[in-house]
Amino acid sequence: MRKEELGESPVVITQDGSVGLVETRYYNFADPPDRFVLENGRELGPITVAYETYGELNKARDNVILIEHALTASSHAAGKNSPEDKNPGWWDVMIGPGKAVDTDKYFVICSNILGSCYGTTGPSSVNPETGKPYGASFPIVSIRDIVRVQYQLLKHLGIDNIRGIVGGSMGGMQAIEWALEYPDMVDSLLLIATAAKSSPQSIAIHKVGIQAIMDDPNWNSGNYYGSDIPEKGLSIARMLGHITYLSDGWLWEKFGRKQDDPVEIKSNLNSKFEIEKYLEYQGSKFVQRFDANSYIYIMRTLDLYDAGEGYPNLIESFKRIKTKKVLVVSYSSDWLYPSYQSHELAEALEANNIDVSYNEIDAPYGHDSFLIDYKKLNPLINSFLNSL
Repeated sequence: MRKEELGESPVVITQDGSVGLVETRYYNFADPPDRFVLENGRELGPITVAYETYGELNKARDNVILIEHALTASSHAAGKNSPEDKNPGWWDVMIGPGKAVDTDKYFVICSNILGSCYGTTGPSSVNPETGKPYGASFPIVSIRDIVRVQYQLLKHLGIDNIRGIVGGSMGGMQAIEWALEYPDMVDSLLLIATAAKSSPQSIAIHKVGIQAIMDDPNWNSGNYYGSDIPEKGLSIARMLGHITYLSDGWLWEKFGRKQDDPVEIKSNLNSKFEIEKYLEYQGSKFVQRFDANSYIYIMRTLDLYDAGEGYPNLIESFKRIKTKKVLVVSYSSDWLYPSYQSHELAEALEANNIDVSYNEIDAPYGHDSFLIDYKKLNPLINSFLNSL
């Protein structure tokens, strides 16, 4: 079965070698008064982390691969949560026995990020001080905060060494921050379709999406839980964001200028181009699975990240990294995190005498190529991991 639905969302492309049925687990920490202190000084607690594991931890406890998910994905990266599940995890094509991230060799962990709505504490979680969802009172979190929460999970699991961290898009930023924050733990990085910081273009696009949600009358300053959700605003924000995951070439190939009715569209605003209907479908589907406040908060987390913050340049910042090897992958049609940003990463790493392999994959799908074009990515990851 193959069903391509682009947009940094779960993509159904099944193949042999599934990890089978998996259970989403939950770890709780930071119970008051021992709250978790965020980078901005705010305190948060208790915190719940949703996570899944695949494969077995070896006796040496040194076969750990950490999978970092992108903006709106979850901890469910592979397999199925129940026999009735129609779809496997969002990166099932990459994780499993004999796949690029081989669960016969590695103990694979994927946790849901702080601020999300898939089991880890976020704006839709209940604030223990009020008994109501946090809403817009939830503190702004950083990529560093997300990583530090993941570190608490790994401590709980008794892990102090990570063979490799694999991250695409926002997941790549988390991988970078892991190497900066916990350099003695990380052996290797696999950075895919990512960047050291968000560009002004990305921040501008996020601004429009955030404003669309906040201007929806149902947003109610973030206090919409238990009533009508800001469906229109979230749908518009997702349509806008979705465009950035695609490419001009793929849109021409998939939709071109196809219309409902070439005559009707010239006199009736309700008649649509096929690409318009596709975006409306993506927007309406998204509001059924994601929280509007989480979308706002995570987009702001992306905006704020800068791996070189506090240093004269990225090279100076990367002097903190002790990782032995790094694989950097970009995609020719990705205009959200274009190849020049991957080059910047590779050059800063090489300047610090880190063994870096860089590959630009020729793929038509835009930013979402890292989810779709797995046949080109698979051998790169497999070869890299086997070289460690």
